[in-house]
Amino acid sequence: MRVLGVDPGSSATGFGLIEREGRRVRHVTHGILRPPVGADLSVRLNFLHSRLSELLKEFEPEVAVVEQVFIASNPRSALVLGQARGALLAALGQADVRVAELAARQAKKAITGSGAADKAQMQLMVTKLLSLEKQPPTDAADALALALSYANAGALADLPIRGRQRNHRRAMTKALAARAVSSGTHGAGKTETPS
Repeated sequence: MRVLGVDPGSSATGFGLIEREGRRVRHVTHGILRPPVGADLSVRLNFLHSRLSELLKEFEPEVAVVEQVFIASNPRSALVLGQARGALLAALGQADVRVAELAARQAKKAITGSGAADKAQMQLMVTKLLSLEKQPPTDAADALALALSYANAGALADLPIRGRQRNHRRAMTKALAARAVSSGTHGAGKTETPS
């Protein structure tokens, strides 16, 4: 399975592609997409979309893991990051690549053991885990960490995360009601027994 990690950014978007075969994980490629400095936002977003589309055609990943949006202190930065993320998600959707999302803290914890790991720790661990000759740039290391986190989770990565307990109870109630309707028991609290 080929897994592409994507660390979105409007001025630098990291990507990292790994391949998992059984228990073995191997590095395929990594890099940074850098839109033209000083270009209009629309030009930068188009650059991200078209370059990611080219990478998707060339390497054909089965799944992409995109870093979840975090709460930024600057509203303008958050908006621009969201727009860059949207352009990247659109490219993934256009290529029919399955998308998973992972918080940066989750990837840090999975790779280093600490959700508060710094960039240097992430670079070091990614370099060691993938047996790379030299450390990747920070944005690419973050993208590789996303891909590794997903690949190492294996079948667990595709399980839905259970929501709040109240929503779980509501879903269970609906499932039991549907089962009761399909088995022929239709009254609230009534059970029919054969005589």
